[in-house]
Amino acid sequence: MIALIAAAPALPLHKAGKYVAGAYIVFVALLLIYVTIMAVRLARAERELTELGHELANRQAGEPQDRELEPVP
Repeated sequence: MIALIAAAPALPLHKAGKYVAGAYIVFVALLLIYVTIMAVRLARAERELTELGHELANRQAGEPQDRELEPVP
């Protein structure tokens, strides 16, 4: 299978080859930026959930809170 793919001729792109390569590079860069943004958002959400979990555990144990909660409008 690999030998068949390696033996297949490349498409003749002539002058368009650099534009196709540029388009792929831009696509991969945008994909990496998107994945990075989603990872940052996920980490922030996990951190907030952990803080809320600790706060809830402190309330149930009757311990004083570290900070006051702001009322939700």
